Amino acid sequence: MSEQQVNKGRRRFLVLATSAAAGVAAIGVATPFIASWFPSERAKAAGAPVSVDISKLEPGQQVTIEWQGKPVWVVNRTEQQLKDLGTVAAQLVDPSSETTSQQPEYCKNDTRSIKPATLVLVGICTHLGCSPTFRPDVAPADLGADWKGGFYCPCHGSKFDLAGRVYKGVPAPTNLVVPPYKYVNDTTILVGEDQA
Repeated sequence: MSEQQVNKGRRRFLVLATSAAAGVAAIGVATPFIASWFPSERAKAAGAPVSVDISKLEPGQQVTIEWQGKPVWVVNRTEQQLKDLGTVAAQLVDPSSETTSQQPEYCKNDTRSIKPATLVLVGICTHLGCSPTFRPDVAPADLGADWKGGFYCPCHGSKFDLAGRVYKGVPAPTNLVVPPYKYVNDTTILVGEDQA
């Protein structure tokens, strides 16, 4: 083998190795640049809107997302659950949602929502900040025969109906908070941005 052939082989190897290293470096530089186009976790925690796909949320189901470091619940209420909202009004502290700081103006209605079936709530009890549990069951032994479904806070026993309205005689003083949100389309909600 001549010395010239050995040098061509080495040259090809060096060209390929250098090209591969340059490709890896280019990807390493491009990745943070492209990632900077999307909101960071810090920006999301600070209040960047969060998109929620509700297309697969079955009637009676709840999904939890995080917005501003808080749990936000999205519940697809059934027809029966919507009918039951009117039957518990006499047991509630603020059935008409008169405390305006608890929900945007567009959610100051009987269902506390833009569309009746879909409820969006901040999942933090208004008493001491615990996270209530979703209790859609009707008349369970531990909550009584008049329970039509809702949210129960295990920390101090506060109860809320399926519109997030607080029951009388419990530690929580006000209804659960409805965050600002809007529909992007029929199956997507944007939490953290008001309806225009």
